[in-house]
Amino acid sequence: MKVLPFKIPKPENDAFIFQVDYADAFYDKLHQHEEIQISFIVAGEGTLIVGDTINYYTKDDVLVIGSNIPHVFKSDLNASGTSHMLSLFFSKQSFGSHFFELDTLNELGLFFKRAKHGFKVTSKKNQFKNLFLKIENSTKLNQFIILLQLLKLASTCNYKSLSSFIYDKKYSDNEGHRMRNVFTYTMDNFESDITLNTIAEVANMTKNAFCKYFKKRTNKTYIQFLNELRLEHACKLLLSNKDLTVSEVAEKSGFNNMSNFNRQFKVVKDMNPSEFRKQAL
Repeated sequence: MKVLPFKIPKPENDAFIFQVDYADAFYDKLHQHEEIQISFIVAGEGTLIVGDTINYYTKDDVLVIGSNIPHVFKSDLNASGTSHMLSLFFSKQSFGSHFFELDTLNELGLFFKRAKHGFKVTSKKNQFKNLFLKIENSTKLNQFIILLQLLKLASTCNYKSLSSFIYDKKYSDNEGHRMRNVFTYTMDNFESDITLNTIAEVANMTKNAFCKYFKKRTNKTYIQFLNELRLEHACKLLLSNKDLTVSEVAEKSGFNNMSNFNRQFKVVKDMNPSEFRKQAL
């Protein structure tokens, strides 16, 4: 697979792609592609970074990732066995430059507006699931019909945006290498101490240059990004590992100072970790 940016391998006469990912883990390198991606998680769970935002995905999630939004799936190998995902890839120009501008398809406009940030479906999930499960054994024509049905559903369902920041340019190959290395290192080591000097070295930049570079491309500081990644991991541990104390959760999430953990948690979640855990019971 080509380093960022990369193209989805597509036969010349095909307007869209249906792809099955079935492995221990999904492709875990930061990447972007021109095609819009609509995916159904058949099995597996983990972290999903889309643009500037950390999210979690799990079984039965339906995810839409817009054109050229940098993203990465990080499968949680401890929480699940095989990762299995069904995806459709297409662009707004796949069926002709004016196809989606036809009056007949006006009601699909909301889908493309939502896709700019990426989004997770929060209603009508069984309808999405049933459509996705029909795709694999369908003819190309029926796959196209199902794609239109999915777009119609995705234009009317309830949803949650996956990113708050639209990055509207493609990464160059050099930028792709650099950002991929930064995200991979961070996701692999967030439970340990990561200094700005350390991550700047990973990016092969001075600390000051890296800070400006990262902020410009993600709309947040690196420390904000790192803390959010740690806090989302902490939330998952608080809900899934009731035997762990709050201080143990903090330590396993990369916080070596409880007061800082509580302060950061309250800023992001508007409550302390103990309240978050009790609220979910």
